[in-house]
This record gives sequence, C-alpha cells and structure tokens, in this order.
Amino acid sequence: MHRLMKFGLFGINNGACAFPDTAATVARAAEASGFESLWTGEHVILPDPQVPPSPVPADYPMDDPAVALAFVAAHTSRVRLGTGIIILPQRNPVVLAKQLASLDVLSKGRLIFGIGVGYLKPEFDAIGAPFDHKGARSEEFLAAMIALWSMEKPQFAGRWVSFKGVNAMPRPVQKPHPEIVFGGHTPEAYGRAARLARGWYGFALDVDGARKCIEGLREACAKAGRKFEELEISVTPRPPVDLDTAKRFAEAGVHRLILLTRASDEQGLLKEVDSAATKLIGRV
Repeated sequence: MHRLMKFGLFGINNGACAFPDTAATVARAAEASGFESLWTGEHVILPDPQVPPSPVPADYPMDDPAVALAFVAAHTSRVRLGTGIIILPQRNPVVLAKQLASLDVLSKGRLIFGIGVGYLKPEFDAIGAPFDHKGARSEEFLAAMIALWSMEKPQFAGRWVSFKGVNAMPRPVQKPHPEIVFGGHTPEAYGRAARLARGWYGFALDVDGARKCIEGLREACAKAGRKFEELEISVTPRPPVDLDTAKRFAEAGVHRLILLTRASDEQGLLKEVDSAATKLIGRV
C-alpha cells in the first residue's frame, strides 16, 4: 500500500460512552492505540416505541455531539474529533456555528464537521423543523456557517437564513474553516460531497456497497468538475472487520475506516480498541 489507512472509532458519545468515565477512558485508549479520529452519531430524540427506520430504541443513551466532543477533547491531545453526523437541517445554523467554532478552539483545531440531512420525520416534528427541502436547507445553512467562520464582516442572505451587521467570536482555529464531510448514500449526497466538502462518509457498508458509493462519487466529481482524488473517503464497515477486509476497503479507494464497536461496557470497548490496534492499525 502506498499509504496507511486511517482508523477512526465510532460512537464516542453513545451507549456506554454516553457516560463520562467510560468516554474519557475509551478516548484516551484509542488515542494511545493509534486511532486517528473519534466520531459521534446524532439523534436529538427517537420515536418511542421504536419504529423503522429508527436505528436504536428510544432509551438508548446518546449525548449531544458538540458537548461530547468538547469533553473528549479535554481528555486527549492529538486525536481528531468528528461529528458523524450532525443533522444540519434540524439545527439553527447561527447557533451551531458558534458551538462548533467553540469546539474547534477548545480542541485546538481538531474538529471534523460531518453533516447529514436526516431521515426520521418524528425527530424533525418534535424539534419543529420542516421535513421538506432538507438538502437545499443543509447547503444554505452550511454556507451561512462558513460566512460566520471566515468573513471579516459576516453577512448572508438566503431563503431560510439572513444576517448582516453581526459577528461571532472566537473564530475556528482551522482556516478558513473546519474540515467538512457529507454523509449519505444517495446521488444527492454524493453531489454535496463533491461540490462542498473535503470528504464523504458512508455508514454500515460492506466492500461491495462501498465500491458502488465510490463509483457514484466519481460521477458526482466529474459532474462538478472536481478531481475525485481530492475527496477523502471514510466508511464505517459492518463488523467484524479483519485485516483482509480492511485491505479490500483500501483497495476499493477508502481512506479511513471508522470502526463500529459492538461491546456494551467499558471493558468490552477497551478490548475492541486493543484488538484493532493489534490487528489493523499500521498494517493496512
């Protein structure tokens, strides 16, 4: 291999890691073991009782991504901190820009801003966010956030958000703004990644599924007039992942594997971190 695969760890804000002692212990262990990044998921609320397509029961613990990553940042020094993903059209982009700029400052420039457009209508309904035009609103919200992060005198005029004569400090450490990643397995998601982001994130994929997504991303980059090689591809593979599987992902064009843990307690999570360090990290 001409490069080493990056390895991330998914779920630093949920399950057992929704609680501070375990989150801090697992984060430190992952950093010491060579993991490049730690990633959160997001659902503000979940349908109760659980109904498809809700991914987990409503009583499954899941901390807010920005809060969780700020906490983890205080217990680590090097590992990057990714939102995998934040459901952008559910958020107020001006408030979120402040939260994420604060996180980037407090972590000394380690934030990766992963974005999704969402799919659970009950979640949007409970928040009071419209379920229509999710993609268009996400793109506009991101543009407004980048204006707040990067313009000397921020101003923005869009369909859903407008401001001028305002400012927001501090600005992110990363210039001109934190790294942007778009998630999703649709042509529209591929297009947003190709046009607007440093990278793309695919969740719960096998190697064949990743290949199909990568082909879609190639087509989207060609349509956008962008070199596909400029796009960083991240995937959370369906567990378990052995060395051969990881190498097949690398051969398919994946740059980062964000591993999904299956353990439900701290000791189990630490064993999975150690196993990945021994069997995968530095070998792909």
